[in-house]
Amino acid sequence: MCATRSQPTSAAAKRPRGRPRKTPDQRDDGNRRQDLIQAAANLFRRHGFNGTSTRHIASAAGMRSGSLFCHFKSKEALLYEVIQKGMRSALARQTIVLRGKHDAAATLRQLIRLHFETLLETNSDFMWAVLYESRALNTRQLRLIEELQSNYEAAWTPVLHELASTGCLRAEVPLARHLIFGSLNWSLQWFDAKNGASLDDLTDAMVALVMHDTPR
Repeated sequence: MCATRSQPTSAAAKRPRGRPRKTPDQRDDGNRRQDLIQAAANLFRRHGFNGTSTRHIASAAGMRSGSLFCHFKSKEALLYEVIQKGMRSALARQTIVLRGKHDAAATLRQLIRLHFETLLETNSDFMWAVLYESRALNTRQLRLIEELQSNYEAAWTPVLHELASTGCLRAEVPLARHLIFGSLNWSLQWFDAKNGASLDDLTDAMVALVMHDTPR
C-alpha cells in the first residue's frame, strides 16, 4: 500500500517568500539614524564636537540617551557620518553642474555659486563639520574624507586651465584654486544674509576677483 503524502498546512502554504517583513521599529531605523545625523550636524556647529554630548544629540533627535549607540558605535563614528554626508552631497550637486554644456567662464560661475549655496544654505551644518571638525576623526577616516575633498576640488582644475589658456584667469591655476577655495570657505565664518548681500552678489564679487572681463 502506497503511503499518502501529507498535504502542506495552510500556514506553510501561505508563507511569504524572500526576506521576512520588517517590524515597524525596523522600518523606522533608517529615519532615526538620519535624525541623529541631522541633529549631530546642527549641534556640532552650535557647540563644537567636543562641546556636544551623545545625550544632547539623542535628546535633539527625540530619543533616549542610550539609543544613539544602537545606530553608532561612538560620537566619533557619528561625526564621520556627518562629514561624509556633507562631502557626498556636495560632490553629487557639483557633478550635475559639470554635466552641463557651458563654456568655462559660465561653468566657473556656476561652481562658485553652488559652493556658496552648499556652504551657506543647503548643507551649511554639514559643511561646517567638514571644515572645522575633521581633526576629531581617526587617521583612516581622515584619509577617506581628504580623498573626497581632493576629488571635489580637482574637478575645478580643467575649468581653471581652460580659462588660463584664454587669458581670462588672473592667477596661475594652482594659486587661483587655493585662493578661490580659501575665500569661499571663509565665508562660512562671516556671511550673514541679514546684512543685505545675496549669494548672487557674492558670486559676482568672487568671479570679478579671479577673472578678467575680457581675455588678456
